Amino acid sequence: MFDTKDTDFFDVEEEDFDTILAPDINFKGTIRFKKPFMIRGNVTGNIDATSDLVVDSNANVTAEIKADRVLVRGNVEGNISAKNLVFVTSSGSVAGDIISKEVVLEPGSHFSGKCTMVTE
Repeated sequence: MFDTKDTDFFDVEEEDFDTILAPDINFKGTIRFKKPFMIRGNVTGNIDATSDLVVDSNANVTAEIKADRVLVRGNVEGNISAKNLVFVTSSGSVAGDIISKEVVLEPGSHFSGKCTMVTE
């Protein structure tokens, strides 16, 4: 396997989040947040954050995403722009372009788009 500097990001538990969008929620619109946010339901629109975003397993997001770090365990359709990290797990899928300082695609993940890695 590999080592990453942001390992705390992958050990997240439900109680680490102030806000969790539940699996039975369908949201349309713009979401803005400053503290870590987890999506377990369905989101359509835009996500604009200065913190971490987790798209959990079975979540479906159709949105343009801007955040600090993004962990994708579910499905994302739309572009992701992350300041530090985009990590797509083996259960995750991204259909859209990714721009970030660091990008990790686990074996088994699905990615369709253009990837641009930027420096500070």
